[in-house]
Amino acid sequence: MILRSLTVAAGLTGAAGLSQFPEFSQQYLQRLGGAVDELTVVVTAFDADARAAGLTRQEALADLNSGGTFAQSRSASMQATFDRHARLTADLAALQGAGPFTRLKLLGHLDDSDIARRAWGAYKPALPITFEGVSFAIAGFAVGALLLWAMIRTVKALFRPFARRKVVAHS
Repeated sequence: MILRSLTVAAGLTGAAGLSQFPEFSQQYLQRLGGAVDELTVVVTAFDADARAAGLTRQEALADLNSGGTFAQSRSASMQATFDRHARLTADLAALQGAGPFTRLKLLGHLDDSDIARRAWGAYKPALPITFEGVSFAIAGFAVGALLLWAMIRTVKALFRPFARRKVVAHS
């Protein structure tokens, strides 16, 4: 009876957690799009300034790098901005148009910790009544119950050698 109750509790915990993925990943995607838009503004402005000076992006970065401490620091931060812009743009391209099941498959593109932290900070869990939410809830229930089952089996296997052995009386 206790084991059954624990299994149901573990399953419900998994269902409640995994059922939130479709909406959280949608909010992450929205924030990702906003981040790419803002980085595009910065990158475009830098490239325009470089062109106005008759330089390519790499030449402008090299020019900044040859300056003082501030210029060198600015060059490094712009390179980091270019790199992040490229990475987030690739993530956005991979995720755009993807439904929740595909976003789960593309989980590696939901890995920007800054965006995830801000999405999580604004996220409000809700009861998912969409097909996707219910599907993820069912999968979460199964995962939660299976994890508990695996943990119990592991604990039993660890303590099996210490179990009392029946003493057979010889008559």
